[in-house]
Amino acid sequence: MNPAAEYLRVTGLHAFYGESHILHGMDFRVNRGECVTLLGRNGAGRTTTLKAILGLTGRRTGSIMLNGREVIAAPPHRIAHLGVGYCPEERGIYASLSAEENLMLPPQVASGGLSLEEIHAMFPNLHERRKSQGSRLSGGEQQMLALARILRTGARLLLLDEISEGLAPVIVQKLAEVIRQLKEKGFTILLVEQNFRFAAPLADRMYIVERGAIVAEIGKGELEQKSAMLQKYLGV
Repeated sequence: MNPAAEYLRVTGLHAFYGESHILHGMDFRVNRGECVTLLGRNGAGRTTTLKAILGLTGRRTGSIMLNGREVIAAPPHRIAHLGVGYCPEERGIYASLSAEENLMLPPQVASGGLSLEEIHAMFPNLHERRKSQGSRLSGGEQQMLALARILRTGARLLLLDEISEGLAPVIVQKLAEVIRQLKEKGFTILLVEQNFRFAAPLADRMYIVERGAIVAEIGKGELEQKSAMLQKYLGV
């Protein structure tokens, strides 16, 4: 593999919350322009992996190479300014602000973010609801807003945590379409997802996480031959 193609390389990553040792030597890579999915059961350590990449956990050791630069010791704001956008599972929409105010809130960290026009073309609902308070948006609209918000910032590596959870099938389908569009625009995506049927068609590669470590890597064309493994670890 050409190292220049790697956007993110995680090696021997351990992470802790206080005394709790959550990640036990995570090793994986995400190449430029790929969508890579971390699959696993609840509590396996997938969300902690995203937070550790951003420096949002407690102590962490190992190596996190971002675009060829070591960031294991960097603070979260510095990592964000290197072009990393995080869409957390809890969405973080401000209830008293309008959809448009929520969208405009994060600072731009780099050039090349999507314009408001591009975002509204990608998420027509957000254009229609731009004056609505965050508390009045549906769950699907809030999820679209949480994702749209990081696209404005100039981030090129998107860390997306369970974006399909609890949403109606029509919204999940829309989010899948958006991820395909983002890949076409050259974004690099690391997706934590419980919904295998949502994640599998989007992913170039999948890693299975178990007890804070990668236990298997599955390429796009290997789903059928590794179905027994998927059943064992995920029950799918």
